Amino acid sequence: MKNYILLTSLLFFMLNLLNAQQRVEEIPLKIGVMERGALNAITDVRGVKVGHTTLVKGDSVRTGVTAILPHGGNIFQQKVPAAVFVGNGFGKLAGSTQINELGNLETPIILTNTLNVPTAMDAVIKYTLNLSGNEDVRSVNAVVGETNDGYLNDIRGQHVKNEDVISVIQNAKNGKVPEGNVGAGTGTIAFGYKGGIGTSSRELPKSLGGYTLGVLVQSNFGGVLQIGGVPVGQKLGNYSFSNNLLNNVDGSCMMIIATDAPLNNRNLERLAKRAFLGLAKTGGIASNGSGDYVIAFSTAEAVRVQYKIETETLKQEIVPNDLMSPLFMATIEATEEAILNSIFMAETTTGFKGRTIKALPKEEVLKLLKEAGVLEN
Repeated sequence: MKNYILLTSLLFFMLNLLNAQQRVEEIPLKIGVMERGALNAITDVRGVKVGHTTLVKGDSVRTGVTAILPHGGNIFQQKVPAAVFVGNGFGKLAGSTQINELGNLETPIILTNTLNVPTAMDAVIKYTLNLSGNEDVRSVNAVVGETNDGYLNDIRGQHVKNEDVISVIQNAKNGKVPEGNVGAGTGTIAFGYKGGIGTSSRELPKSLGGYTLGVLVQSNFGGVLQIGGVPVGQKLGNYSFSNNLLNNVDGSCMMIIATDAPLNNRNLERLAKRAFLGLAKTGGIASNGSGDYVIAFSTAEAVRVQYKIETETLKQEIVPNDLMSPLFMATIEATEEAILNSIFMAETTTGFKGRTIKALPKEEVLKLLKEAGVLEN
């Protein structure tokens, strides 16, 4: 009888383990060759904060807001070097042209749904103007990105309000970052499965600078899913253009890169371009209607740009071109893993008009990965 009870308990434990959300590192699967950060999150970059507001109401509202802050101070007064790379421009990334023109970021980065970009911009402007020290500010470059969650969410209802955005900024935190069906990832879809928010990080060894680099993504796009090089989407028969249901691969992917390496705008743009290689390694195809954007910024205090400059020249020490390759590799690995985490951590969701998007079938996927010999022992 005791053996029966023990066996039953073990069975329930195994079933719960398979049904529970697990990050890629917990499978365990190693992505790339570099070491993960302590949290394996964008918040491993010292000072970076992340916040989520998740809106799930009734049977139709499945949306939210995610905020990424490069540091906890007044970002307008202490701007950070930044750059934007546009992989495919079918999207609405507000504030992108000024970032690339002036080379810096002066507000939190907000992610939400397509039709709430104007609301989020208004909220970020109000938040910035109301900060102590900004009483004389007359122009704010609010940075807001989006993906379209209209399949699972009543997007025309524009349910995200100013207070949701301001709250998520004010409550952003260091430390562990919730993933999957949270914030701006609440209603998103990736590779025919439930997508969402995902994050990952890499630590460079001291011999390569000792820098930390983290990535956060809002996944909502299509293609043929690959995990650790295994063509999972193909083997499961769930991939773009496999049938009429899956022909719509549009939706977008926002990728945010943070690093403590002292970089200027030019090398941050080079860094941002490499994120697309990480997206490609997951099987993404940057379809016609997918707005695929990367924002990269440096948190290094030595390269921050003060709002009021009292000198005629600026002197900065930055990482030279010849030492950028390790950061490129870290970006590729962290982006790939962040996208996979966004899917592994997502849950089956039913939303607008009773539509249901299922979570990644973990048991089948783990079997495929095990057969391919890519899981760590």
